[in-house]
This record gives sequence, C-alpha cells and structure tokens, in this order.
Amino acid sequence: MKLLRHGPKGQEKPGILDDAGAIRDLSDHIDDIAGATLGHDGLARLAAIDPLSLPLVPGTARIGACVGHVGKFICIGLNYADHAAETGAAIPDEPIVFAKWTSAICGPNDDIEIPRGSAKTDWEVELGVVIGEGGRYIDESRALDHIAGYCVINDVSEREWQLERGGTWDKGKGCDTFGPIGPWLVTPDELPDTADLRMWLEVDGHRYQDGSTATMIFSVPVIVSYLSRFLSLQPGDVISTGTPPGVGLGQKPPIYLRGGETMRLGIDGLGEQVQKVVRA
Repeated sequence: MKLLRHGPKGQEKPGILDDAGAIRDLSDHIDDIAGATLGHDGLARLAAIDPLSLPLVPGTARIGACVGHVGKFICIGLNYADHAAETGAAIPDEPIVFAKWTSAICGPNDDIEIPRGSAKTDWEVELGVVIGEGGRYIDESRALDHIAGYCVINDVSEREWQLERGGTWDKGKGCDTFGPIGPWLVTPDELPDTADLRMWLEVDGHRYQDGSTATMIFSVPVIVSYLSRFLSLQPGDVISTGTPPGVGLGQKPPIYLRGGETMRLGIDGLGEQVQKVVRA
C-alpha cells in the first residue's frame, strides 16, 4: 500500500493511492496515518479495503507528511561510505545519532524556508523508516517486523549552525520546514528490499545527488536494532537513515541554497518531492 495524508496544513486526512495513481480518502475508516494504525493489525485492516470503494480526492489536494503525530524524528549521520569520503570524515564505528525536532516536519511539496541569518542551507535526500510496532532491545533478525513502511525525506541542514557553532548537530538540523516527509508511506509488502534503491536530488534541474542505498554503512535492520538499545521505539517514530554524496557542502567550492531555487528529489518506489526554496 501507498498511504498518505492530504489536505491543508494541520487538517490533513488519511488517504491511500489506488492502482491508477489517484488519491482515495480513508477518513471513514481511520482518523489518521498514525499510532496503532501503523501496527500489523492496523495495516492488515487497511489492506482489506478496496481503494476503489473509497471517495476520490481531487488531484489538486495538498499532500502532507505521510505520517501524523510523530513522536520522535531520529537521524543517522555519515551513513554512506561515499558521502563520508566527500566530507573528509572517517567511517564511523557505530551509527552517529542526532535528532530533528518534530516542528521541522512538513509536506513533501511544501516550501523550504531558509532561516534568518543562514548562509549555508544544504540538502540531503534520505530513506525514511517509519516504526509500526514499538519495542526495546530489538534483535537485528527481527527488526524488519517493527517497520510500518518507508518514505522519502529531505534532511535539510544548515551547515554553519550544524558544524561551526559548537555543541551538537541538532541546531542546524531541526529548523522549521527542514523535514519534508513523503509523499507516501510505502508498506514493506511493496518494498521488501531496501538494500539497493536508487536515490537522487536536483536543484534547478542540476542533479547533485545520484546514489544508492547500496553504499549505506549501517543497514536498516542494524539501525533499528541499534537505536532500540538506547530508547524505546514507538509507532509513528521516523528514522532518517543518511544520505549519499552530492550535498552542497561536498561541492568544490561548496554550494548552498540562497532562495528562489526548486529542489526535486526521489527514491525508487517511494515517489518524489518538489520544493520551492524561500527565505523566512
């Protein structure tokens, strides 16, 4: 299934994409793509519904983040060997963990705001993992059983604030609009293997990122198991798993967003995002 949320900001309704690519409304069956709906039983109930029996949503409807009521937005840094190389960083021995604030979450096609005072706003296409079944101390061999689905994430980052202003990375990662998620939450039955997914990002038609999850250092099961040692994972938690090379910081000389650009990005099987960059 390809699940999504549609409607104005703060008023999103649950939906599903039918085989023809049209959006169908799920509001008569569930309140949101969130919480218990993301567990095995909730997804099984949705899978039993014929999408063609559901009301059609106008094609002009705004698409929101594909998950609602996100509790934690967890990110993994330097998780692609070729991206680590472009930044001059060593391959990490363990996953590098940081957070994006949930207030950064926005729809996949919403505007990205460059914060006031920012000079180094950058892009990162990433594979998102959404937790469906919560747990602690999850064994790596069972980690995939805890996943509700996958999505596209743009881990927008302010590099000066992330790397040059002291403290942790978080202050450069969690600004408003720095976490577009979606367009769809694709359930594992439609994407059983994430080991070699092509992923890409363009700015004003120029392709900067063109990589694959095949160069991930820590796989999705490893990441889920690792995180569960330090915190309980809960339904609706979102994990952003790292980016391939081609970020603005890695260009020679570096290139950053100034406002007025259009970003377009996608991952095989998970859809595309398109964002206009504006100044806050």
